Amino acid sequence: MTLIDKTKEILRELIGFPTVSADSNLSLIRYVAGYLNELGADVFLDYDDTGKKANLFATLGPKIDGGIVLSGHTDVVPVEGQQWHSDPFTMYEKDGYLYGRGSCDMKGFIAACLAVAPLYAKRELNRPVHFSFSYDEEVGCLGAAKLAEELKRRNIRPAVAIVGEPTNMRVMEGHKGCVDYTVEFTGLDGHSSNPDAGVNAVEYAVRYISRLLELGEALKNRAPQNSRFQPPWSTLQVGRIQGGQAHNIIAGHCTVDWEMRPVQAADVDYVQGHIDAYCEQELLPAMRVVSEQAAIQTLVTAEVIGLEPVDESEARQIVYELTGADQCGVVAFGTEAGLFQKMGMSAVICGPGSIEQAHKPDEYVSLEQLQCCLDMLEKLADKLLA
Repeated sequence: MTLIDKTKEILRELIGFPTVSADSNLSLIRYVAGYLNELGADVFLDYDDTGKKANLFATLGPKIDGGIVLSGHTDVVPVEGQQWHSDPFTMYEKDGYLYGRGSCDMKGFIAACLAVAPLYAKRELNRPVHFSFSYDEEVGCLGAAKLAEELKRRNIRPAVAIVGEPTNMRVMEGHKGCVDYTVEFTGLDGHSSNPDAGVNAVEYAVRYISRLLELGEALKNRAPQNSRFQPPWSTLQVGRIQGGQAHNIIAGHCTVDWEMRPVQAADVDYVQGHIDAYCEQELLPAMRVVSEQAAIQTLVTAEVIGLEPVDESEARQIVYELTGADQCGVVAFGTEAGLFQKMGMSAVICGPGSIEQAHKPDEYVSLEQLQCCLDMLEKLADKLLA
């Protein structure tokens, strides 16, 4: 059986597991664990708090530092409300394309990794290769964040991460981060005939938003020199404000949902530091003049750490050698690559398929793209011997 046929066979199995983020991924994880165990890999599972989801981390080769991670997420987005021409969870092949939910985002890459894994298992590798397959990437990289802590606890220290998100096999070395916040304002409700006797949570939320918008403007002056992102600076966006009951009732509660998409980690600290100081020094003292129970509570609901381009990158150089590329770019979407970079690894994004097909009905990956990915991973087997 050729590698492309083996990849198709595995991808058919992977698509058949409906691993929507809201549901368990354990059936798929156990399938992959069994497959890699048979090859002699050192495999461990890292479960979430419910025990219904797990990350998988497996190693072939020597138990030393400096390994190369092949990273993919196992969860997919929902299909409800989309018009598919075939069962989303049954792989369908037509005219050189493989259709199914997750085919390009990103079970195609996982299938290619598993198809090539026997080549790694047969060789005396001088450098370990790790397989990192996570849960809940689509809802905030939750699984990978937990796995990072587990790798630290186990003292596993790879040097390079190749994240196989769909880039049409182009090398990508950066993406913005994304942090989602929900801020709850607790005031004191009352009759609108005497506004000073209450604490209007909506009004304080508006003042908070106004300060956020000022910080958003200030971020434009903090854009890194020669930034390749569009726009080149970190951005803020208020997505929802919800509070109050009626025009004649002082609003006792209000919630604000907002996000930040940083191009550099320092901007997160900049914004959080300024907005926290504004709450502590101005908003809360004013609110508590009327009600000691007044409060502002901030919850980080999701966080995708950005991948910052760097001058020297082992990951970039390795993938250049494997693919023949000599230039790279940045992407608009978030990935788990920033987490690996934060752990001290050199990380890039390079995988089969196009992000244009991801999350859509009739999602597909082409056989041509999968073959390009297989070529890269086969050459990596030689690279690991060096």
